Amino acid sequence: MKQVQSDLWETEVESPAPGLTTHAYLLIRDDGNVLFYNTGHGHELDRMAELGGVAYHFLSHQDELGASINTIRERFGAKLGGHVEEQEAFARYCIPDILFKERQQVLSNVEAIPTPGHSPGSTCFLVRARHGRTYLFTGDTLYLSKGGVWRAGLVPGYSDRDALIETLHLLREFEPDVVISSAFNGDAGFQEITGGEWPQYVDRALALLRHKS
Repeated sequence: MKQVQSDLWETEVESPAPGLTTHAYLLIRDDGNVLFYNTGHGHELDRMAELGGVAYHFLSHQDELGASINTIRERFGAKLGGHVEEQEAFARYCIPDILFKERQQVLSNVEAIPTPGHSPGSTCFLVRARHGRTYLFTGDTLYLSKGGVWRAGLVPGYSDRDALIETLHLLREFEPDVVISSAFNGDAGFQEITGGEWPQYVDRALALLRHKS
């Protein structure tokens, strides 16, 4: 793992499919660390243990499911969170402890925001970091592609384009300091946002989405 913010650690990269890369992220909190997304790297769990373990494990959508969620749960006693719309997919592995249904403050500094479109239960997370910065975890709803371009995660035959467009209009209104996707195909999975640039990034993603066949 490597430290990417004062309270945020990034796991080693994984490639679950050709051209697709992912990271998971451990948020360090006084009231219990949160792991966002998922990792299959067993050696990274040792580092997580050194950093205080995992109290909560929040998935942004069903594509992040895997046997490792049970490994993480068993090792750390982590409470697993996922969206109610994806319970059937979760049930192949285990039953979530926390079900997201509507926009809600799930922890003192973590807000779960349902963002359907990429998948029915896609969820983003807005974090107020302990040093005052704001992190937006976008899962695959918005992912960072080559050249630092943010793109909407539209998968033909799987995603709902209209719902995704509506979701992007919602995400456009936030003012994050750092945006962190799950999947990415560029040089990094997160980007620092400066100068109020976030609406411009989302507008470009919307334009690309509307023209995608």
